[in-house]
Amino acid sequence: MVVRARRRPAVALAVLLAAAGGSGACGAASPSPVGVGTAQDSPAGPGAAPGGSGGATGPSGATGPSGATGPLAALTLPVFPATDPWNKPVDRAPRDPASDLLVASIGADGHLHPDFGAGSGTATGGGPFGIPYVVVDGTQEPVPVTFDDAAESDPGPYPIPPDAPVEQGSDAHVLVVDRDRHLLYELYAAHRRADGTWHAGSGAVFGLDTDAPRPAGWTSADAAGLPILPGLVRYDEVAAGRIGHALRFTVSTSRRAYVAPARHAAGSTTSASAPPMGLRLRLRASYDVSGYPPQARTVLAALQTYGMIVADNGSDWYLSGTADPRWDDDQLDTLKDVPGSAFEVVEPGPTTVVGS
Repeated sequence: MVVRARRRPAVALAVLLAAAGGSGACGAASPSPVGVGTAQDSPAGPGAAPGGSGGATGPSGATGPSGATGPLAALTLPVFPATDPWNKPVDRAPRDPASDLLVASIGADGHLHPDFGAGSGTATGGGPFGIPYVVVDGTQEPVPVTFDDAAESDPGPYPIPPDAPVEQGSDAHVLVVDRDRHLLYELYAAHRRADGTWHAGSGAVFGLDTDAPRPAGWTSADAAGLPILPGLVRYDEVAAGRIGHALRFTVSTSRRAYVAPARHAAGSTTSASAPPMGLRLRLRASYDVSGYPPQARTVLAALQTYGMIVADNGSDWYLSGTADPRWDDDQLDTLKDVPGSAFEVVEPGPTTVVGS
């Protein structure tokens, strides 16, 4: 669920696109291959596609000089610079003095919940669930996109393939990585029209080579005004045994305020005990992760080092990841054993309170 607030007309993307080597949202300038999504063999494991990309059980798409394209193609180019907040370790950062109060607000007796998986059970209808993404190259034809919230959306066109995967459910996110221009396109509540154009509730474009934030007060395809892709648990990272960034999670009640790196508030309460958008939590260093299976243990190690960021309103402690058939749902389900009380809040910077 993404809460909107109209503020000002959208700014042009000229500077961002010029840096990416294009003259428009997907400009006609010659692309500069950069190696996003290099093809590699799929790691062994349940649902892994033998021999690399392709097939219904793993990433699919073409392989070129810059790597694989298509849904779930592995991302080998860093998503944002090392200086970006998503990529900053917080294991040694100060603990917020209000940590216990904020964790109690989310639910100390609650438990972590992976909101992604292979969907091997009947509850999801037997298919992968989570947030999908697709990698394209510089030849992908851009298409017009219109928005309900045009004032806080980056204008199109966007290079969305006609068969781009759309997240199941009302959020209907569409995430597109242009590997050649180093651009990330994200849509919320998106659907493709019969004429091939797209409509969405909102949309945002991020340059993968910069850590520049969106304008203060602006939403994105996420309630907090943040990019979604860098906060996802991705199979290729977990299979490699390391996640080098913070993760994205949701809370049912958030404060009408935000802290960096968030740029937008989505809550209705003014209570200081409720978490603002952008609040960062980490798994306590004392929490023993050694007994967890490999996929879960890799996620938990990232939560101890990089933490997780409040990015949207939803169910408490729901952790976001990709919709991928290669997940081992039995391993991921062990994450549900982690109690809310095992987390602590990292001390944030200044809080921006929205409204009165």
